[in-house]
Amino acid sequence: MLFNYRYSGNSQVYSNATSAGISFAPDTHRDPTFFVGKLHKKIAFREAISALHDVVVSDLRFKPKDKTAYKEWAAQQESVWLAEYMNGYDRAAADKKIESISDELKRVNEEKDKVMGPFYKARKQYFDFLYQKDRDAWFVLDPVITVHPDEMFFECFSQDESTYGKLSASYNVFKEVNEFECGTTNIDYSAALYNEFQKIRDYKETDFKVDPGGFQVQTSQEELYHEVKIDLPDSWVRGFLQVSSAMTLPAATFDLHPMDVYNFCLWLRRFKEKTGPRSIRFKLEPGKPVRAVFEPWNHEIVCARSIYKGGQSREIRIWGRRRLLILERLIPIAKKFTVHLTGNGLPSFYVADLGDMQFTLGLSGWTANDWSRAGQFDLMAPRAIVDDSAKLKVFADLRTRWMAKPETIATATGLDKATVLGALGIYTQAGKVIFDLHTGMYRLRELSREPLPLESLRFANPLEAEASQLVQEKRVTLTEQDIPGVGLQLKGNVKGAQRVYHPVIVIDKDERLSEAHCDCNFYNTNKLYKGPCEHMLALRMTHAENISAE
Repeated sequence: MLFNYRYSGNSQVYSNATSAGISFAPDTHRDPTFFVGKLHKKIAFREAISALHDVVVSDLRFKPKDKTAYKEWAAQQESVWLAEYMNGYDRAAADKKIESISDELKRVNEEKDKVMGPFYKARKQYFDFLYQKDRDAWFVLDPVITVHPDEMFFECFSQDESTYGKLSASYNVFKEVNEFECGTTNIDYSAALYNEFQKIRDYKETDFKVDPGGFQVQTSQEELYHEVKIDLPDSWVRGFLQVSSAMTLPAATFDLHPMDVYNFCLWLRRFKEKTGPRSIRFKLEPGKPVRAVFEPWNHEIVCARSIYKGGQSREIRIWGRRRLLILERLIPIAKKFTVHLTGNGLPSFYVADLGDMQFTLGLSGWTANDWSRAGQFDLMAPRAIVDDSAKLKVFADLRTRWMAKPETIATATGLDKATVLGALGIYTQAGKVIFDLHTGMYRLRELSREPLPLESLRFANPLEAEASQLVQEKRVTLTEQDIPGVGLQLKGNVKGAQRVYHPVIVIDKDERLSEAHCDCNFYNTNKLYKGPCEHMLALRMTHAENISAE
């Protein structure tokens, strides 16, 4: 998927003895979006934006060792080893000849290293470049900046696409706001900016702006612009669209004291696991401190300052825990960390309360499973069939407000809440809306200036395509039953190619899939860790069609 960006100049950070300034160059292809102000909470902002940078550069995929140098050394030693092995015929003569040949070989190798040194260095740099995939090109994609009437927020993805970061800064972070224009834009961002961020100090007057001047440069001055074309993988786009849907899933929520997060990070820094399981088991009992068991050592950390206030006891395991070290830099400035656990092996979210800023860290089920493949969370979100007029009403109302809760939109438009949630879910999947986990509001955020190619993104995986085909071929029959206090239970028969399957799903009052099971191989192997199977999806699609037909 090809994205075109056009920047007026480059993003810059300057610093001298008395002042500093941050100026981001926005994408001039998009509608004017800018912000000009002065930082008030400089140190907190520096640490938060640096933590966001840690998300951008994070890549915990397996990296094989570079054995190039060893192989070159072994090739050079092969003749020496062979000569040493054959020296038994005449030890004295062989030793003398070996010494002579070794001296000659040493001189040859020294000459070879002198001649080939630049080549080896260039070759290593080339392979490093291939492995890193041109890191600055990834920075061009991250972060995406959105300016709203009440706050500004940055979003980004890690290089391995398993970690999502969002930094929200209210206008209280700034002591002076001169001008702003709401909207979403990409910014010119490079690796060198991170080092410049570290020069921000509390005693320096610091300007901050998403440069409005880029939209005022005359079109005749083309030399002031530079354009970037990025062939963005579908997985990156789809992963961005999945995050907001995952945020709406039912979750066990509790607060952690910063010192408890410090104890987690300290243990992870001190010990490196060599065998599995590499998970954290959170033990949650109402009215008691949160307990976290680190496997495989079975070391339990009792969070004495953090009391679980939920209504029932739960035990939830999460994987990919080393990604939590991204929060390390936020511990000194955080008031608390709010944790949202959606289930065993499912995504988890950590919201750092930084006063007038909130930092949201979203982790997929485990490191090797990126957001694009982590599960079809948009399919577990509200999925009603909404007619075009209702969708336009919802989007038009949200556009006037920029952010709102579903109940507010329902009251303003006269639509029922289920229809509003369905419309918001559709716009979330289209990249036009994002769910704010901290406030519980839906916010307008258009990921791309051009409409995303939803036909290519329509089915996140073959399961949804198969479910759609099952529905179209009328292979699904279902029965419905209301369960008081739980939701709507759907039971059905789905005729597959070889046999009939019997999926059962429960949809809660917010139109979310809360429970489900099936007798197919996909469910027996993965449960719901990778999202619902095609039979569950077909059951829900049929139910949605029946409602729309009524």
